[in-house]
Amino acid sequence: MPFGEGRVVGRDALVKLKAEGLKRALVGLEMVERGIARDGYRCLDSSGNAIGVVTSGSPSPTLGKNIALAYVPPSMTGLGTEIFVEIRGRGLRP
Repeated sequence: MPFGEGRVVGRDALVKLKAEGLKRALVGLEMVERGIARDGYRCLDSSGNAIGVVTSGSPSPTLGKNIALAYVPPSMTGLGTEIFVEIRGRGLRP
């Protein structure tokens, strides 16, 4: 059933989201450099501009790597897009 027909919980919010488009998207990060991206850390573009925020991050015992999730603009979600995480004042590369 399309959003225009019937009653759907959250219909108004979904119609608004479809009309306006996404403002941010959730992406997975694998840290390349030493450091753990933690909740609330800023994500930066290659110019050092703040573009998003880490929602969670920790070492993964099964993968043997530091991983994280972050909200960034949809334009920055492509595989291989260069994003940095600000850890202790330095932009480290995931």
